[in-house]
Amino acid sequence: MPAAFLLALGDLADRRIIGILLRSLLVTLLIFAVVGIATGWALAGTDPCGLVGDMECTLDATTGGIGAVLFTLLAIWFLFPAVALGVICAYIERIAGIIEARHYPAAAGAARPPSAGRMAWLGLRSAGRVIVYNLIALPFYLLLLVTGIGPLILFVIVNGIAFGRDLGEMVAARHGDAAARHAWLGATRLQRMLIGSTVTGLFLVPVANLLAPVFGAAMTVHLFHRRRPA
Repeated sequence: MPAAFLLALGDLADRRIIGILLRSLLVTLLIFAVVGIATGWALAGTDPCGLVGDMECTLDATTGGIGAVLFTLLAIWFLFPAVALGVICAYIERIAGIIEARHYPAAAGAARPPSAGRMAWLGLRSAGRVIVYNLIALPFYLLLLVTGIGPLILFVIVNGIAFGRDLGEMVAARHGDAAARHAWLGATRLQRMLIGSTVTGLFLVPVANLLAPVFGAAMTVHLFHRRRPA
């Protein structure tokens, strides 16, 4: 783990990795922009007060737009990790290819990139898994509020498991057969959870959260090749 961390940190200085980081961030922000525009369009002309009583407060284009901005900001706050990790799936092939060519050239030559359809499915499943895991954990987050730090600890554990699983599946998809990939995933649960927890921790830190998915992908590539399945 320490070696994977340090190697991944060095990979972030690669201009190609920086380019991928910027593109993935742009795509992530565009997704939220589309969500905001769609929300504003959907809210315009609605009467939210009618849902809770006899009052009327029909939203016009301006108030609907303000509501859409607020909703989008909340969505970014809660869903940014899930969406960012889903988006990085579209770029993980390039990330893995760059890192393997630099550190593991033999493995780079033997890699068998999965189809775009499979990677898209992994990305959607990744985002969905993170959302579902956190919805399941939501009652426990609320119960642990009395402890102060309890929700944060649980958040890191829950998302560490989800992110570790997702990144592992994405990276391993390039190599070996299904049985070998399954064996590697089983043998590296703890290490991948630690990587996922590191990524989760970075998501909680402003600015560092922008690096989190790419850094997690790089760490997982190094973990895979340093704990390569037979």
